[in-house]
Amino acid sequence: MKTILKQLVRSPKFMIGFIIILFIILFTLIYPIINPGNPLELIGLGSFFRPGTYVSVYDTINVQRTYTLRIPDADINRVYARLSPDDRESMKDWLIKYGEQEGIAELNEDNIDTEDAEELLALWWTHYNEEIRIEDMIMADRRAFARLDRRVDGLFDSEDIILMSLDIETGEYEESGVVTSLDYANIREVANVVRLPLGTDNFGRDVLRQLVSATGASLVMGVVAGAIATALGLALGLVSGYVGGIVDDILMFIYNLFSVIPGIILLVLISIGLGQEQRGVMTIAVVIGATSWVWTARSVRSQVMSLRNRDHVNLSKLSGHSIVKILVRDIAPYIASYVVMAFILQVSTAILAEAGLSMLGLGPKTTEQTTLGIMLQWATSFGAHLSGAWWAFIPVIGTIAMISFSMNLMNTGMDQIFNPQLREG
Repeated sequence: MKTILKQLVRSPKFMIGFIIILFIILFTLIYPIINPGNPLELIGLGSFFRPGTYVSVYDTINVQRTYTLRIPDADINRVYARLSPDDRESMKDWLIKYGEQEGIAELNEDNIDTEDAEELLALWWTHYNEEIRIEDMIMADRRAFARLDRRVDGLFDSEDIILMSLDIETGEYEESGVVTSLDYANIREVANVVRLPLGTDNFGRDVLRQLVSATGASLVMGVVAGAIATALGLALGLVSGYVGGIVDDILMFIYNLFSVIPGIILLVLISIGLGQEQRGVMTIAVVIGATSWVWTARSVRSQVMSLRNRDHVNLSKLSGHSIVKILVRDIAPYIASYVVMAFILQVSTAILAEAGLSMLGLGPKTTEQTTLGIMLQWATSFGAHLSGAWWAFIPVIGTIAMISFSMNLMNTGMDQIFNPQLREG
């Protein structure tokens, strides 16, 4: 055992895969402690909030203390935020047309960057004049550009904002405070601040908290399904490979029967038959495990057939040991490493199978527990990919990919250690 552990530690592929999956497991365990709460709790009154830090506007106004700061780029940042992408594109369009009309080389598609608000404003103020007439430009467009120019001129107006409060006794509004462009509030002194590193989903739920919960549920489901599939495959493979004869023929018929029917078809039919209310996470895990044992059983059978006539096995037969004892003591230890590798692949396969089922709307019920597949289904069903809400599906896809990648790396590393034909050095 010590020798095997040393070989595993020295395998770069196994260790990289192991570290990745260990990090994922630890994160799913630690994050709920740091950020407790119900992953399915609706905190947003809307759909697909962008990732970021959300501060209560009400509490920033009523903060007990404000600070006066002179940030060098504050004005230009404020202007940039107030200039919409359409406004910047309109400014660029006018400048290009004006440059073509007047033969100004710097006013071309390549030299005007709409992302650089300061440079764009400098070009606009230098060249735009309401009196200039661009050829083939209709009056409505000229007026639109004139209105845009007036909005641009007002961007740097930093008039103070007067806060008014209602006097209940008199029924009149009275001045209660003034907010200037130099006033800042320390975020730690604001009563309500919410950090959403991955924004919210279509229901207004914290995507990161939900992703952590879904990852844990998918890993547990994968382990359960993998254990069931590996146990079934190991038991049937051992019996079929060692006993042989009519028992092997019957089991081979069952193998072939399951092999002819695609696994996804079996999963779909069983999931439909169970019904939405009966499809819990563990139920789906059992279904996946019960339908994905065939290739493990075939592989174990092949391994056992090559071991059953070895000297130590024949010696046990002559000693009168039972079939169970021979399988457990004389054959199983020789294929233990292969069984572990099969289990790792079964876990990865189960997670991918659940994701596929959920994308078809046949995964676990969505009212109690979320999984990675359910998160993908929600994202696609509510058009996250169409509205540009990448945070609702890209992190989920990345998590599934990282789990599969790490487990395949672990499996490849173990294969290079235990398979003499692939062993290095």
